[in-house]
Amino acid sequence: MILRTIIIWFLLMILAIGNAGIRTSIFTPKYGESTGHVISTILLCLIIFIVTWFSIGWINPPSARAAFFIGLIWFVMTVAFEFLAGHYLFGNSWDKLFADYNVLKGRIWSLILITNLLSPRIVYSLKQMR
Repeated sequence: MILRTIIIWFLLMILAIGNAGIRTSIFTPKYGESTGHVISTILLCLIIFIVTWFSIGWINPPSARAAFFIGLIWFVMTVAFEFLAGHYLFGNSWDKLFADYNVLKGRIWSLILITNLLSPRIVYSLKQMR
């Protein structure tokens, strides 16, 4: 289960990078930085949920608790990637990285982390109800 969880996270990372490309090439020029960020964030949350929907059966968590653990792994890996790769690989300042968490300035990046954390548990429960 852990290996499959990590494989799906890498897929999500690739999709997130593609989403960032769409944001910078389409959404930001057309709607501006702030609105482009919001559109991109909502789109990525939707992508995460869709990927979770189609992959949770393959990951095959044995329980709701295990499904939540999948989300926790995705959450931790995403935060680690954002800060470690964002700073050391892409050269972003710590201030710039932390700025994405400032909800008071319209930055809703935290929704992606919440979606990563909760979507496996939510999808698991929805599929159990079927």
